[in-house]
Amino acid sequence: MSSTLETIKDQISTNPVLLYMKGTPQMPQCGFSSQAVQALMACGQKFAFVNILEHPDIRAELPKYAQWPTFPQLWLSGELVGGCDIIMDLHQQGELLAMVEAAAQGQATA
Repeated sequence: MSSTLETIKDQISTNPVLLYMKGTPQMPQCGFSSQAVQALMACGQKFAFVNILEHPDIRAELPKYAQWPTFPQLWLSGELVGGCDIIMDLHQQGELLAMVEAAAQGQATA
């Protein structure tokens, strides 16, 4: 078990709302990350983020761990929700808000 994998697991388990993204919420470095941040901010809950551009080890390992090849990746309550397309679909359908609120309050999203 690599230390990078331990770091990823720790980040996912300690942050109920976590976005792995390119850049930061204030300065997203790609359009998909920007859209994901906007959708999350619209939910009005605090969320953690990891800038994978500053962490090439996480950028390399997370897709293998998550079995999800692209970024951003949204994790709620330790479960992978998905990438930008899924985040935006959930946001437009009004489901993301409830999912993020439940995760932020420590409730299972399933």
